[in-house]
Amino acid sequence: MAKQRQQQEYVLEGVTLEQVVDGVEELTFHTNVGRMPARLHPAPAGAPAVVWVGGAGGGLDGPAWGMYPRLAGQLAARHIASLRLHYRLPNHLEDCVVDTLLAVQHLVQQRGYGAVALVGHSFGGAVVISAGALSHDVKAVVAMSSQTYGTDLAPQVSPRPLLLLHGTTDEILPATCSENIYDRAQQPKELILYPNCRHGLDECRDQVDADVVRWLTQQLLLGAAVH
Repeated sequence: MAKQRQQQEYVLEGVTLEQVVDGVEELTFHTNVGRMPARLHPAPAGAPAVVWVGGAGGGLDGPAWGMYPRLAGQLAARHIASLRLHYRLPNHLEDCVVDTLLAVQHLVQQRGYGAVALVGHSFGGAVVISAGALSHDVKAVVAMSSQTYGTDLAPQVSPRPLLLLHGTTDEILPATCSENIYDRAQQPKELILYPNCRHGLDECRDQVDADVVRWLTQQLLLGAAVH
């Protein structure tokens, strides 16, 4: 069975627009192995884009009281698109990595967006590190409160920049997880620790928001201008 699983081909068969609410496209990704709900905060063609994925339970909103839609709105104002993605099979690492790669493929090939960044929380940190290392279209990766399991490809994220964020009082995954990933990753890399902040990053929400928006804007807009 393992061999058959390795030979499984994953295909994005289509994307359905369900409705548009306040400028946000409610989408369903149809693959040959299941469906994925998503929300697209659009930007002009050619603009950079961010894919946001959740933890072991998936979801579309992220940590810190709904960080993903909140920051997607801020980035849209800076002409950076965002796709918030819910996994087909939450907590199945390989499947979630594939889901993320299919989302990147859609944004670049079908929607015409440019450089793509990935952002993931907790389990999703391992997802975006793995997907970022495997896709040439990914230009930057952010892992928040990340686990270490599934981050063997961290050194291969380079030369893409990697940002690691973690609260020092994380009650689920200690900050040493991100420190371990940082030690194994290659430059360019950055680690930010938030004192007295827990796994969900609620206590440091405003600072995390500012750091993530700053970093993504720098990598996707300023970095693109340099190149």
